[in-house]
Amino acid sequence: MKDQNFEIITVAEDTLGEAAAGEWYDAANPTYTALIDTTHRVSSLYNFVNVPSAAWIDEEGRVVRLNEGTYSQVISLGQASFGTDEYRPAVVDWVTNGPDSPYVWSQEQVVRKIRRRTSDEALAEPTFKLGVYFYERDEALARTYWERAQALSPDSWNFHRQDWNLTEGLGGPQYRAKRGALGDKDYYAPLELGVEEPR
Repeated sequence: MKDQNFEIITVAEDTLGEAAAGEWYDAANPTYTALIDTTHRVSSLYNFVNVPSAAWIDEEGRVVRLNEGTYSQVISLGQASFGTDEYRPAVVDWVTNGPDSPYVWSQEQVVRKIRRRTSDEALAEPTFKLGVYFYERDEALARTYWERAQALSPDSWNFHRQDWNLTEGLGGPQYRAKRGALGDKDYYAPLELGVEEPR
């Protein structure tokens, strides 16, 4: 849809930079802009706590929708499946219809739907960033900051994943254990696609 003034920009959030994300981008051979954010700035700015997440930004630079769990299709992985087939058609509708798309939120809705940080979650942000800063200088100290950030903001899967991905061999089991402990609690906030809301 490039010919419709639409651009996808993907951002891999990983302190290890190209060493961690490069092989994924190489395998995907993307035809869109692909960036690597070693300081997790994008997640901080939009208060994303999970991946995949997306922000729709219009031609004026305004955010018109924010969501987590933004898969382009249902993905099957062994016995498990995740994702949704609903998100991609919503994006296409927005590109086609612009501000008239029913999936575009008003500025009031965007403000209302931005995930608010608690005081502990707000403190977790700079604490996590200290871990990012120290990772190349003092890994033990970095882990201390990351563990503290995770304790302050236990719902931030991005914080957990970064720490787990750098703990050789432990990322998978720790992820599965935490995911399994959710019970009936949502892993992603609902997309709320097709829900009529006042504009």
